[in-house]
Amino acid sequence: MFKKILIFSFLYIPFPLFAQIKNQDYKKMIDSLYNHDVPLISVDSLKHLKGAYLLDTREEEEYKVSHLKNARNVGFIWFDMRKVYDISKDATIVVYGSVGVRSEKIGEKLLKDGYQHVYNLYGGIFEWNNEGNPIYQSHGIQTTEIHIHSSQWAKWVTRGTKIN
Repeated sequence: MFKKILIFSFLYIPFPLFAQIKNQDYKKMIDSLYNHDVPLISVDSLKHLKGAYLLDTREEEEYKVSHLKNARNVGFIWFDMRKVYDISKDATIVVYGSVGVRSEKIGEKLLKDGYQHVYNLYGGIFEWNNEGNPIYQSHGIQTTEIHIHSSQWAKWVTRGTKIN
Protein backbone atom coordinates (compact mmCIF):
# COMPACT_ATOMS: atom_id res chain seq x y z
CA MET A 1 0.00 0.00 0.00
CA PHE A 2 2.77 2.43 0.95
CA LYS A 3 4.51 1.68 -2.36
CA LYS A 4 1.33 2.55 -4.32
CA ILE A 5 0.96 5.83 -2.43
CA LEU A 6 4.61 6.65 -3.06
CA ILE A 7 4.29 5.93 -6.80
CA PHE A 8 1.04 7.91 -7.00
CA SER A 9 2.67 10.86 -5.23
CA PHE A 10 5.71 10.68 -7.46
CA LEU A 11 3.66 10.75 -10.64
CA TYR A 12 1.13 13.41 -9.67
CA ILE A 13 3.08 15.94 -7.62
CA PRO A 14 4.16 18.63 -10.09
CA PHE A 15 7.63 17.84 -11.39
CA PRO A 16 8.93 21.43 -11.14
CA LEU A 17 9.29 20.65 -7.43
CA PHE A 18 11.86 18.03 -8.38
CA ALA A 19 13.33 19.55 -11.53
CA GLN A 20 16.82 20.87 -10.96
CA ILE A 21 19.45 22.20 -13.34
CA LYS A 22 22.96 22.47 -11.95
CA ASN A 23 24.25 25.25 -14.28
CA GLN A 24 22.28 28.36 -13.29
CA ASP A 25 22.99 30.18 -16.58
CA TYR A 26 21.64 27.18 -18.50
CA LYS A 27 18.62 27.05 -16.19
CA LYS A 28 17.87 30.74 -16.73
CA MET A 29 18.19 30.33 -20.51
CA ILE A 30 15.87 27.33 -20.80
CA ASP A 31 13.35 28.72 -18.33
CA SER A 32 13.05 31.78 -20.56
CA LEU A 33 12.40 29.58 -23.62
CA TYR A 34 9.85 27.19 -22.10
CA ASN A 35 6.13 27.97 -22.17
CA HIS A 36 5.74 25.87 -19.00
CA ASP A 37 2.64 24.17 -20.43
CA VAL A 38 3.99 20.63 -20.01
CA PRO A 39 4.98 19.30 -16.58
CA LEU A 40 8.73 18.92 -16.15
CA ILE A 41 10.66 15.89 -14.98
CA SER A 42 14.23 16.19 -13.76
CA VAL A 43 17.08 13.98 -14.86
CA ASP A 44 17.22 12.43 -11.37
CA SER A 45 13.49 11.69 -11.37
CA LEU A 46 13.65 10.13 -14.83
CA LYS A 47 16.45 7.81 -13.73
CA HIS A 48 14.06 6.31 -11.15
CA LEU A 49 10.97 6.21 -13.35
CA LYS A 50 10.12 2.75 -14.67
CA GLY A 51 7.93 1.84 -17.62
CA ALA A 52 7.73 5.27 -19.24
CA TYR A 53 7.83 5.77 -22.98
CA LEU A 54 10.75 7.98 -24.00
CA LEU A 55 10.11 10.08 -27.09
CA ASP A 56 13.06 11.82 -28.71
CA THR A 57 11.67 14.87 -30.51
CA ARG A 58 14.87 15.79 -32.30
CA GLU A 59 15.37 15.10 -35.98
CA GLU A 60 16.59 11.69 -37.13
CA GLU A 61 20.09 13.02 -37.86
CA GLU A 62 20.44 14.13 -34.23
CA TYR A 63 18.90 10.92 -32.89
CA LYS A 64 21.35 8.75 -34.87
CA VAL A 65 24.33 10.46 -33.20
CA SER A 66 23.00 9.60 -29.73
CA HIS A 67 19.83 9.24 -27.70
CA LEU A 68 18.55 7.93 -24.38
CA LYS A 69 18.35 4.17 -24.08
CA ASN A 70 15.10 2.71 -25.48
CA ALA A 71 13.95 6.10 -26.80
CA ARG A 72 11.73 6.29 -29.86
CA ASN A 73 12.52 9.00 -32.39
CA VAL A 74 9.34 10.89 -33.32
CA GLY A 75 11.00 13.97 -34.76
CA PHE A 76 9.82 17.54 -34.65
CA ILE A 77 9.39 19.00 -38.12
CA TRP A 78 7.56 15.94 -39.45
CA PHE A 79 5.95 14.85 -36.17
CA ASP A 80 2.68 13.01 -36.73
CA MET A 81 0.37 11.52 -34.07
CA ARG A 82 0.51 8.23 -36.00
CA LYS A 83 4.03 7.81 -34.59
CA VAL A 84 2.52 7.28 -31.13
CA TYR A 85 -0.74 5.50 -32.05
CA ASP A 86 0.33 2.38 -30.16
CA ILE A 87 0.85 4.21 -26.83
CA SER A 88 -2.09 4.18 -24.43
CA LYS A 89 -3.51 7.61 -23.53
CA ASP A 90 -2.92 6.83 -19.84
CA ALA A 91 0.70 5.69 -20.26
CA THR A 92 3.53 7.76 -18.82
CA ILE A 93 5.41 9.56 -21.60
CA VAL A 94 8.61 11.56 -21.29
CA VAL A 95 9.51 13.77 -24.24
CA TYR A 96 12.94 15.26 -24.70
CA GLY A 97 14.95 17.28 -27.20
CA SER A 98 18.33 18.95 -27.08
CA VAL A 99 17.33 21.44 -24.37
CA GLY A 100 13.59 20.80 -24.05
CA VAL A 101 12.03 23.44 -26.30
CA ARG A 102 11.01 21.24 -29.22
CA SER A 103 9.96 18.47 -26.85
CA GLU A 104 7.71 20.87 -24.97
CA LYS A 105 5.90 21.66 -28.23
CA ILE A 106 5.42 17.94 -28.97
CA GLY A 107 4.32 17.43 -25.36
CA GLU A 108 1.67 20.12 -25.83
CA LYS A 109 0.36 18.26 -28.89
CA LEU A 110 0.21 15.00 -26.95
CA LEU A 111 -1.67 16.60 -24.07
CA LYS A 112 -4.09 18.26 -26.50
CA ASP A 113 -4.72 14.85 -28.08
CA GLY A 114 -5.70 13.37 -24.72
CA TYR A 115 -2.50 11.83 -23.38
CA GLN A 116 -2.75 12.27 -19.64
CA HIS A 117 0.77 11.72 -18.25
CA VAL A 118 3.20 13.64 -20.44
CA TYR A 119 6.41 15.12 -19.01
CA ASN A 120 9.19 17.16 -20.57
CA LEU A 121 12.77 16.28 -19.57
CA TYR A 122 14.05 19.45 -17.94
CA GLY A 123 17.20 20.51 -19.77
CA GLY A 124 16.80 17.83 -22.44
CA ILE A 125 19.45 15.38 -23.52
CA PHE A 126 22.09 18.05 -22.88
CA GLU A 127 21.36 18.03 -19.14
CA TRP A 128 21.09 14.22 -19.14
CA ASN A 129 24.53 14.02 -20.73
CA ASN A 130 26.04 16.82 -18.62
CA GLU A 131 25.13 14.91 -15.47
CA GLY A 132 27.14 11.94 -16.70
CA ASN A 133 24.31 9.64 -17.77
CA PRO A 134 24.78 7.24 -20.67
CA ILE A 135 23.69 8.01 -24.21
CA TYR A 136 23.49 5.49 -27.02
CA GLN A 137 23.78 5.07 -30.76
CA SER A 138 21.93 2.52 -32.83
CA HIS A 139 21.85 -1.08 -31.63
CA GLY A 140 22.39 -0.06 -27.99
CA ILE A 141 26.02 0.97 -28.40
CA GLN A 142 27.02 3.51 -25.74
CA THR A 143 28.74 6.67 -27.02
CA THR A 144 30.15 9.97 -25.84
CA GLU A 145 29.06 11.80 -28.98
CA ILE A 146 26.19 14.26 -28.75
CA HIS A 147 24.61 16.31 -31.52
CA ILE A 148 24.68 19.98 -30.54
CA HIS A 149 21.83 21.06 -32.88
CA SER A 150 23.69 24.25 -33.81
CA SER A 151 26.92 26.03 -32.85
CA GLN A 152 25.04 28.45 -30.56
CA TRP A 153 23.96 25.51 -28.37
CA ALA A 154 27.45 23.97 -28.10
CA LYS A 155 28.36 25.94 -24.98
CA TRP A 156 25.62 24.16 -23.02
CA VAL A 157 27.18 20.71 -23.55
CA THR A 158 29.89 20.16 -20.94
CA ARG A 159 30.66 16.46 -21.50
CA GLY A 160 31.36 14.27 -24.48
CA THR A 161 32.24 14.88 -28.10
CA LYS A 162 30.17 17.60 -29.75
CA ILE A 163 28.84 16.75 -33.22
CA ASN A 164 27.19 19.32 -35.50
